[in-house]
Amino acid sequence: MKARKATSVDIAYMAGVSQSTVSRALRNSPLVNPETRAKVHEIAKQLNYKVDKNAASLRTQQSQTLALLLFEDRATDDSMINPFFLSMLGNITRAAANAGYDLLVSFQQLSEDWHSEYEVASRADGLILLGYGDYITYQPKLEVLAQEGAHFIIWGPIVQGQPGHSLGCDNYLGGTIAANHLIELGRRKPVFIGDASEHCPEFLLRYEGFCDTLKKAGIDPPAPQFALNEEQAGYQAMQGLLESKVDFDSLFTASDLMAIGAMKALKQKGIKVPEQISVIGFDDIMASQYVNPALTTVHQDTQRSGEILVQNLIALIRGEEVDSQLIRPSLVVRDSCGAKRYSNG
Repeated sequence: MKARKATSVDIAYMAGVSQSTVSRALRNSPLVNPETRAKVHEIAKQLNYKVDKNAASLRTQQSQTLALLLFEDRATDDSMINPFFLSMLGNITRAAANAGYDLLVSFQQLSEDWHSEYEVASRADGLILLGYGDYITYQPKLEVLAQEGAHFIIWGPIVQGQPGHSLGCDNYLGGTIAANHLIELGRRKPVFIGDASEHCPEFLLRYEGFCDTLKKAGIDPPAPQFALNEEQAGYQAMQGLLESKVDFDSLFTASDLMAIGAMKALKQKGIKVPEQISVIGFDDIMASQYVNPALTTVHQDTQRSGEILVQNLIALIRGEEVDSQLIRPSLVVRDSCGAKRYSNG
């Protein structure tokens, strides 16, 4: 009688792990600790287990893992993750799982060699980069990744001459959407809070779209009030505007975090939102729904963006051509502008 061929179920039983863990261990996934991987490989050898080559695809030569590198960001808690990226993270994780890939999540450190750490070491087949801090110091790292042939895709702006592939929000359009809404409300004296400089090209594009639209309507565009992407920075920037005695009737901020901080400063001074000042943020983070008044904001489609990031990265890994692209934002109208609630997305 012919002996029964060993299966991954047998290995799982002997190793005391799940069948999915066996599968990951046999393809050297970094999500399985080294001791378990070694144990699974040893049991597979004892059982003379062979992977069915007909069932294995070209990707068996790869780790079948994607690396998601998050930039450490000062946030409202100890997570050091921009709240906007939390939603993106969940959608990327889901999209990767649906495509049959593990996802390795790590914080970016600009001093590290991402390529050798993740891709060359076979820990991941490709990289998704979320966040960048100062773009001026970030861009050289992208050039190194491109020179070394890494498979990577960036969530961020499409900048002329930028290496690699990008997917991002149409930030300029987002600025025009915010400006048009304030114009429709009859607001004629807007201010802007955010870092509108080459150090943060996404915020700069939001500011430029905002100002160009105001100019077309015959409204003088405001000078930007600098602030980092933090709630406290938005609070302090608004304090500065109030102390300077600038006359304004509306506010557009480069992010929801800044808008939430700015509204706190307005409330402390007894200035009513939206009766006296209309406020629009950007990102549509979860907290924007629950502040009082609920924040009108420019929404970024994190579900679609997460899916496209994963799809495009996998295409790059397979050697396919991929174009950088922009995702259209939409306006979510809540209570901070004084208009009837709606979403045009």
